Amino acid sequence: MIHIENKADCCGCAACYNVCPQNCISMASDEEGFLYPEVDSEKCTDCGLCDKVCPEINVAKETPIKQNAFLLQHKDERIRKESTSGGAFSAIGEYVIKQGGVVFGVAYSKDFEVIHKHVESVEELKIFRNSKYVQSRIGETYQQALDFLKKGRLVCYSGTPCQIEGLKQFLRKDYSNLFTVDVVCRAVPSPLVLRKYLELQKVNLSNISNICFRDKCFYGYKYSMMSIYDNSYLPLYHNGVETDVFLRAFFSNICDRPSCYSCSFKKRYRVSDLTLWDCFTVDKFDKNLDDDKGTTRILAHTDKARQLLEKIAQESTITEIDTECAIEGVREIFESVPLNQRRVEFFHDINRLDASDFFQKYFPNNLRARLEKQARLLSYKFGIYKQMKAIVKMFYKNGNNQKV
Repeated sequence: MIHIENKADCCGCAACYNVCPQNCISMASDEEGFLYPEVDSEKCTDCGLCDKVCPEINVAKETPIKQNAFLLQHKDERIRKESTSGGAFSAIGEYVIKQGGVVFGVAYSKDFEVIHKHVESVEELKIFRNSKYVQSRIGETYQQALDFLKKGRLVCYSGTPCQIEGLKQFLRKDYSNLFTVDVVCRAVPSPLVLRKYLELQKVNLSNISNICFRDKCFYGYKYSMMSIYDNSYLPLYHNGVETDVFLRAFFSNICDRPSCYSCSFKKRYRVSDLTLWDCFTVDKFDKNLDDDKGTTRILAHTDKARQLLEKIAQESTITEIDTECAIEGVREIFESVPLNQRRVEFFHDINRLDASDFFQKYFPNNLRARLEKQARLLSYKFGIYKQMKAIVKMFYKNGNNQKV
């Protein structure tokens, strides 16, 4: 029987929930808004499957394998504009669906909860575009993926590294018709913080079409915005990292799941087929690709992944790069985020203060924040934003960074 004594030992992947043959495990939210398994002991038969599939109990050993690294830019400018970086996942998803397959990714529910779901049409892939800086609800998607695999359908499943290890443990065997994609994950904030943030914005959820955590429409890829769009796709709100309170919370490491501070899945050699992440330093590899519209960096772990990239080459510009150079300096691959010392106080206050007082207490819109915003906008206007960002990143690299 799965039993969580220390919340840092549970990544919330829901593998135990999906595998339970008695359906006696539920995923329940705690006071911080994170999901943890709860077991109905009267229904439990102690079969032990929940422990066998738990990726925290059974962390995959890191075994060196052949890897190849690539840069990718989708050739469809609209798709690249809508994507967080270069549109790689859309390119992969398009191929899978055109082969009669199914794609699982992260989207919004009608009430803007962040959830995992599947799509079966190329047009539907748009719901997966752009980052969602919140831990997603896996729901029953592991079971759904297994059903599709057993029917012989091609399946692509994407998620954070812990979610992909959870899926692989749940499946308990390899499937030739499965592609797994993980994203380089800094950490996962609580869904409760997003709900509090939307309360602050005083928006009617029925009038919202999208929330973009990495909107490139205003100032490009290197200085993306947090944006909220109405049903006419007009911006209701947008702000950058220096003044948007959600982004400030995210980069301050104050609102992350306890397991993120000692993540078991930060490693180079992963169980996925492909690892995707940003490439802000694309000019280091190919100056011709540095158009400030977004580039995806890819680490291919399997022959299946390398073959897939060959098949999507017609839809994308793909450039192979040196693997060691690709991962050099990418701390998010290897290192957990540091614990913010105000985290306990933060989550105590989130349930007792109204949204305005809460965010003003931790992330006030003070003179410093406003000046930093103006400095970023001016550096962008004069074409020196990339250089200024590099300087700031270097200055804060050993600190509690909420600036980059």
